[in-house]
Amino acid sequence: MTAAPKTAMVLAAGLGTRMRPLTDDRPKALVEVRGRALIDHVLDRLADAGVERAVVNVHWFADRLEQHLAGRGRGPDIVISDERAELLETGGGLKKAHPLLGDDPVFVANIDSVWIDRGDALADLVRLWNSETMDAALLLARREGAIGFEGDGDFFLDDGRLTFRGEAASAPFAYMGVHITRPGYADHGPDGPFSLSPLWRKSAAEGRLFGCVLDGDWMHVGDPQARDDAEANLAGLG
Repeated sequence: MTAAPKTAMVLAAGLGTRMRPLTDDRPKALVEVRGRALIDHVLDRLADAGVERAVVNVHWFADRLEQHLAGRGRGPDIVISDERAELLETGGGLKKAHPLLGDDPVFVANIDSVWIDRGDALADLVRLWNSETMDAALLLARREGAIGFEGDGDFFLDDGRLTFRGEAASAPFAYMGVHITRPGYADHGPDGPFSLSPLWRKSAAEGRLFGCVLDGDWMHVGDPQARDDAEANLAGLG
């Protein structure tokens, strides 16, 4: 069985524009759902999956986020990738952080996903991952029933392999904010800010982009209404 990554990249540098006014005085990572900051939901999931070290990029209200992370009472150990000077987006952030991540495969996680697991989603992702045949393995959610996601879906899935929606009106699966990749995956991207999406499209065209589907409920916490909906959904669990 593939060993679970011990290191993660947590993408926490975004401006959180859609989350305003909740981000007028804090980064999106510190917006709370049921009394816990979004970044704590993610870091606790990663810790439970065996992650020992998390590289967190910071930009908007960076000092406040660093202070919060320093006060966490449980692992993983935190290392800061400082993007105060320039917000680098997903690809640029991964490229900048590569020297901090090491050479082994890593989890890469957004901070705006909260989910209820009926199985073990991150363990499923680890079981899927194959460094020889894949550039990235993405955790997906079914578009229907997702909370806070209003798009038309991102991907089709065929025996684990992903293709983009392209010209289709909709696709059944959305990326839910966690994947496994090599830490050097974005190294050949341009200088400055860039997205991982073009790299994924190239990998998909080469048959090297894979995914598995969450067995559970996904909440994409992208704006204040989605935050309220996520809180209501979690409150219903008792």
